[in-house]
Amino acid sequence: MTTTVGADPAVVGPYLAEALGDRKWRSVRVELITAGMSNLTYVVTPEGGPDADAVILRRPPTGAVLATAHDMVREHRVISALAGTPVPVPRTLHLATDAAVLGAPFYVMERVVGVHVVQELPPGYAEQPAERRALANGLMDVLADLHSVDATAVGLADFGRPEGFLQRQVRRWTTQWDATRDADRPAMDALAARLAATVPDTQRSGITHGDFRLDNCLLDPDTPGAVRAVLDWEMSTLGDPLTDLGMLFVYWPQAGEDRGVAISPVTTLPGFPSRLELAERYAERTGADLTDLRWYVGFAYFKFAAIVAGIVARSAAGAMAGKDTTGYADKIDPCVELGRAALEDSAL
Repeated sequence: MTTTVGADPAVVGPYLAEALGDRKWRSVRVELITAGMSNLTYVVTPEGGPDADAVILRRPPTGAVLATAHDMVREHRVISALAGTPVPVPRTLHLATDAAVLGAPFYVMERVVGVHVVQELPPGYAEQPAERRALANGLMDVLADLHSVDATAVGLADFGRPEGFLQRQVRRWTTQWDATRDADRPAMDALAARLAATVPDTQRSGITHGDFRLDNCLLDPDTPGAVRAVLDWEMSTLGDPLTDLGMLFVYWPQAGEDRGVAISPVTTLPGFPSRLELAERYAERTGADLTDLRWYVGFAYFKFAAIVAGIVARSAAGAMAGKDTTGYADKIDPCVELGRAALEDSAL
């Protein structure tokens, strides 16, 4: 039997058979999903069984550089808590806290079937401009729904510390940058200092995703605009919801512009709204005051640059199984420049 890095089928199968109380899991096929650059995600299918029986296993990267950024218990907790709210999430099935099993805690959840948009829209999906706008509006409505969830009511009152959240976020990502810096980048240091000196007042607090974007969602195959599931909750916490909106801007290039840091060019296609139109939709749904949006966008670019630096460091340490990180270091400086520009009244 072939061993999959981080999730040996010979270990995963017998363990799931016991944990889920079903012998069909004793022998399994394990496939590493190549999308994503942080926690590792696998499709686990009973040997000889249909794909419909598959589940998803999530675990931290092997040899994680900053283990606290890959907390499986927190990710499992927030997904479980959001079940039954308007926020679509997969159903969790099992949490394994014993690191002796796979070398790190992990959890298992249902496999949600949906359209996963990364570099392009699938043929025949959201071909019309109106469908693309509906897709974008659906994403913004889910984000607004998330930020409207009562954390106390779903058992997440202690999921984070909203007081001083923004100050701590700047410190956290500055610390991550310091721990994983790949070169002398004075502009990155200057951006960190400027953000720390200009932190705005938080209007309200709520559950934040931490990395909300198009390719962290599974979309309804038949209805563009309907979201089947929001994934990748590893950076979620209680904090300032506008950090999610700022982060979405990083991942949303507009028609006619070339943003080299963007993960996907999909949103440049006709019909997708501009970033400011996204913000207007969000403000209409939540009543949020977006006066300080530029700071949140500047911070998001800084955070993204720090995340990229972490990916580069993990790749150098051999901890990015199955992932191609070629060219990632080249994204850092352009990202820092976009963060500086956002703070200085350049176009958002």
